[in-house]
Amino acid sequence: MKLKRNLSAATGITLIAAAAFAHGGATGIVKERMEGMSAIAEVVKALAPMMQGTAPYDRDAVRSGAATIAAHAGEAMTSKFPEGTGGAPSEARPEIWQDWETFTGLAQQLEIFAEGLERAAENGVGGMPAQGGMMGGQGMMGGQGMMGGGAPMMSAEHIGQMPAGMAFAMVSQACTACHTRFRTEEK
Repeated sequence: MKLKRNLSAATGITLIAAAAFAHGGATGIVKERMEGMSAIAEVVKALAPMMQGTAPYDRDAVRSGAATIAAHAGEAMTSKFPEGTGGAPSEARPEIWQDWETFTGLAQQLEIFAEGLERAAENGVGGMPAQGGMMGGQGMMGGQGMMGGGAPMMSAEHIGQMPAGMAFAMVSQACTACHTRFRTEEK
């Protein structure tokens, strides 16, 4: 047990050091948002093996991770992007402020999807939908889609009735949609 705690502490220290290195030069609100995004990324990275069936499913870890994502999404996320905070070391594209409505829509969707995942944690992983499956074949949200920034068609309560794997896929796709549109490519 002591070895396990020491390994967990060492892993935590390594993650903190990596985040600090990756965010070198960032200060103030830019650093805060980078830390929030890193927290989300760490959760996604930790939960992905469970959702892929390569690690044992842990509903408490899913619930806790989803709560962490939700805490950094929505208004908590958009408040970390005041106008004029782009440019190095930020990875935010100017399009965030040029298309604020879409950006805030994606941040709100992420919050709803994460809250849904938190509720779905009790349901187990379940099956993943086939490409173009359950939502009408035009992306996760039907015609408007997440990339369009429209309001989500499902509530956290509805998502919470799904298998956790499906809810996690929605969270992951919300992250990808936002990064594709609003984040500079890593060099």
